[in-house]
Amino acid sequence: MSLTHINLLVVDDHPMVIEGMKAMLQQIPFVVLQATAQNAFDALSVLEKNPHIDVAIVDINLPDTSGIELAAKMRKAFPQVRVLAMSTFKERSYIAQMIQNGAIGYLLKSASQAEIEQAILAAYEGKLHLSMDLQVNPRDVVAASTTPLLTSREKEVLLLIAEGLTSPQIAQKLFISLHTVDSHRKNLLTKFEVNNTAGLIKTAAKYQLV
Repeated sequence: MSLTHINLLVVDDHPMVIEGMKAMLQQIPFVVLQATAQNAFDALSVLEKNPHIDVAIVDINLPDTSGIELAAKMRKAFPQVRVLAMSTFKERSYIAQMIQNGAIGYLLKSASQAEIEQAILAAYEGKLHLSMDLQVNPRDVVAASTTPLLTSREKEVLLLIAEGLTSPQIAQKLFISLHTVDSHRKNLLTKFEVNNTAGLIKTAAKYQLV
């Protein structure tokens, strides 16, 4: 395949990951890293300002919204951008949700430069790429059951609820307001389709989230 270059966006909230990706991508001659973003809001802003982005590598675990939700927003607003998910998670449910929300591939953060290069090329060509370290069948991934989509903060609140902390204790531990904790609690109950804390913990345990 002959091409001049593939314009790339990397979305990850860890500066060290961003720097590592920059260094690795510089070694791939056909890739031009146009921009980086540390959250979903900035990622969408970058895409609005740069219509020439071809591929976006998106971390699943972002601070303001999950990479899964971001993938869905990108598919709707910027359908021309190919999304490659990148994560430490190997769970089939996460992979399935990313694919169902528009991702064209799923990479583990342990992926080699050669695999990242291969995944970017596959994404650019519109071909599905799943990390070689994932012991999953692409058909199984697409058919996998869905797990509730949680933000990083919701996951923190959920774990503290499971530990038995009260809302005031959670607010103090996370340095957030009681109102914010209550808002996260309500969101968790809604997302897990339960009416109380006991049901929340039981359902979260079923999904192996606590």
